[in-house]
Amino acid sequence: MDNQRNLILAVVLCLAMLLGFDFVMGRVYPQPTVTQTAKHEVREAATTATAAKHIRDGGLVDPVEQALEVRDLSSALASPQRIRIDAKELAGSINPVGARIDDVVLKTHRQTVKKDSGPVRLFSPSGTPAQHFAQFGWVGPQGMAIPTPDTVWQVQGTALTQATPVTLSWDNGQGQLFTIRFAIDEFYMLTVDQTVVNRGTAAVTVRPYGFLNRTSRTASQDTWNVQSGPIGNFDGSVSFGTNYKDVDEDKLVTAKGRPNWIGFTDIYWLSVLVPQDGATATGDWRALGNETYRADMLYNPVTVAPGAQASRTTRLFAGAKESRVLDHYENGGISNFGLAIDWGWFRWLMYPIFALLKSLYSITGNFGVAIILLTVIVRAIMFPVAQKQFASMAQMRAVQPKMKALQERYKDDKAKLQGEMAKLYKDEGVNPLAGCLPIFLQIPIFFALYKTLMVSIEMRHKPFVAWIQDLSAPDPLMILNGFGLLPFTPPTFLSLGILALLLGITMWLQFRLNPAAMDPVQQQVFSIMPWMMMFVMAPFASGLLIYWITSNLLTVAQQQYLYSRHPQLKQQIAKDKEDKARAAERGVKG
Repeated sequence: MDNQRNLILAVVLCLAMLLGFDFVMGRVYPQPTVTQTAKHEVREAATTATAAKHIRDGGLVDPVEQALEVRDLSSALASPQRIRIDAKELAGSINPVGARIDDVVLKTHRQTVKKDSGPVRLFSPSGTPAQHFAQFGWVGPQGMAIPTPDTVWQVQGTALTQATPVTLSWDNGQGQLFTIRFAIDEFYMLTVDQTVVNRGTAAVTVRPYGFLNRTSRTASQDTWNVQSGPIGNFDGSVSFGTNYKDVDEDKLVTAKGRPNWIGFTDIYWLSVLVPQDGATATGDWRALGNETYRADMLYNPVTVAPGAQASRTTRLFAGAKESRVLDHYENGGISNFGLAIDWGWFRWLMYPIFALLKSLYSITGNFGVAIILLTVIVRAIMFPVAQKQFASMAQMRAVQPKMKALQERYKDDKAKLQGEMAKLYKDEGVNPLAGCLPIFLQIPIFFALYKTLMVSIEMRHKPFVAWIQDLSAPDPLMILNGFGLLPFTPPTFLSLGILALLLGITMWLQFRLNPAAMDPVQQQVFSIMPWMMMFVMAPFASGLLIYWITSNLLTVAQQQYLYSRHPQLKQQIAKDKEDKARAAERGVKG
């Protein structure tokens, strides 16, 4: 009767966990999706420093809001005056009105795994549903004409390519000539040279700036373990502590320290400004309203004498967070640029796992196969630990009669029992925690692989076999909707796919080979655990399930081998199962 009650309690707890899991997973481990807004009217804040702005308290004042309707992307990009961008990794255009970089797509990254999917769009013009753009300019004293968002710049050059830079120029009619020169490299970095030539008779003081404007409506979701939103490196330390909600609440978040780079990140994409080496600048993020935000990078004032000129060079990264590319720029002098990928607490373990995965991928050409080989390597490294675990299990089984005798003798004296049990373990050379060691060792490896699959773009859209075309996404074939034949998507905790089912079966096989727990309640929980974990793991990345399934199969093979080395343990397990079956039969007859 007690066993039945305990079993019912265990089942109820498991069901409660599953029902609450969908709620928790949506907030703690969301999938890296990008949402698009419906086409409806929105208003955005004016997003540029103009002549009407001035320096106040060492920074830019909040902009004056302007009412703009959402524009269709095609019409926003329809101007024939746009300057084409055609680089190795980037395509798009620059708007000569306002000198905005507001049209950028990534040539080598697609929106979905479908063959006809278009490239990922990173930058979009102001007023479009996914607005995201960069702009460069100057803040000047009152009375001095400086470029505005409506300024039409003169263009020198026909297209921005790796071999051909483009220069925009504008004469303010007061003796000052402003120029912005754009160049681009083989990856995702633009170099922007801002120059003021003073042809007047008096010195002028200006403050060069750059900013990034974006909406959060198309941002990936920020979670406790993956940063999506404002990001920056200040005085050599990367900040992951600010999100869009923080900026909304404070309206203005000023960076603490000198910015090494500042901007916005999604899980896979990054847009940041990198100030000129040796130049003093400040950085902040501000909320412009209507889910629109701006990252500012403002240089200290520069005084330009008559007949002289002054320049500031800013780099703009707008692209994918590919590890090798970020490391390339970090090696080139951009502090901690590789940490724009939110590796998290276990990055000391994630780096070697990621490096090994990439090496295995370069050999096999398939990330799924690379994950399987990684699992084999991990299990091989941990095999000596598993041997000790089985030896400990055999020792524990050998001393069970003595343990039961102590439990019976001191059942009314818990303190004495604990002391005698500890003495028994010491005399017999038994470590009761040795069996838990492999589990504790695998936890950081499992979490590191989970984070690697989630944040590394190298595994985005990477196929394995047949229906698994994206190892970073959940299994797309779900049992409850007929493997996609029925027009509905099951809730997360019921999204059982083929991989989740295989996980449950392999874990059940593994548990069947384990020694039965002495506590009946533990036995009941262990019998439910494989099927509970099948539901729990179903929404996780396919690559993670492949790792776990492979690990389970290797564990089964390893157990069979080690049982051959410890036949007394296998015999004891068989005896335990027979005793359990007899007890169950007696319970039914009673």
